[in-house]
Amino acid sequence: MNTRFLETFVTLAELRNYRATARALHATAAAISQRIRGLEDELRTELIDRGSKEFRLTAQGEYLLGHARTVLHAVASLKAAAQQDNPVQGQLRLGVIETVVHSWLAGAMSLLAERYPALEVALTVDVSRVLHQRLLEGDVDMIVRVDSVEHSDLQTTALALYPVRWIARHDLLDSRDGLIRQVLARPILTFERGTAPQRALEDTLLRLAQQENLPFSQVRMTCSPSVAAMVQLVRDGYGVAAIPALFVQQALSSGEFVELALEAALPPIIVSLCHRHDADLRVISAVQTLRDSCRVYAERVNPQWMEWLG
Repeated sequence: MNTRFLETFVTLAELRNYRATARALHATAAAISQRIRGLEDELRTELIDRGSKEFRLTAQGEYLLGHARTVLHAVASLKAAAQQDNPVQGQLRLGVIETVVHSWLAGAMSLLAERYPALEVALTVDVSRVLHQRLLEGDVDMIVRVDSVEHSDLQTTALALYPVRWIARHDLLDSRDGLIRQVLARPILTFERGTAPQRALEDTLLRLAQQENLPFSQVRMTCSPSVAAMVQLVRDGYGVAAIPALFVQQALSSGEFVELALEAALPPIIVSLCHRHDADLRVISAVQTLRDSCRVYAERVNPQWMEWLG
């Protein structure tokens, strides 16, 4: 649709005179009349009541006048936004899980600062269910969480896959005895109760206990939202952790920690990025930046520790 025709229609409706409209738009009265005819042909309706002695819009013209003004305002806003050197500014309320803190968050924050220096990031670190609720309530603009939850108001994109491994201090277990029974005799460290990784681990431990003819009530899980706390407990010899090996890659490389060769594989952690469907340019720009940061980080690490999905 020709926005010049819409501008002519709105101006004519306000001035109620063809000649005055022509002067205002630096055109001839004939050109103004031709534009109105062209708009009427495109809309397939009459806008001007030509049977009236005085200038008057038709009922349809009165109805469409408000819509025409809305379109012209939107076009003006679009042009203004396009002319800004860096329209991404203000505060971005970002929520992430601790899995991201211990991997690619630092790179993402640096890239956001580099691309959008006028953007202020307010960072929240919490568990997935809390972040999800805060996003729905409008307390944060976007989140990075474990797995994805279908919701009509949200757009979710899977970013990365973190394989989960059985991790222990190198001297914690005796390689001569049955490995599964030794593991089940120790506290098993995992993420907060109710999270997808914790539920998957619980199912796996139940199968292992049944396989070994052990009461599941004797299996102890220690749940924590803190990756740092779990790693320190492994270092102190407290128990066995079911966590991504990415978090302890240095300890594995040095031999301080070992990956246990249990046949019971654990489902990977899938990290997803979520935001509302009606997100503004500030959020959409940040979404692309976080995707780029996650991809760059995944390309640098061992693919056995992290896999890019986005």
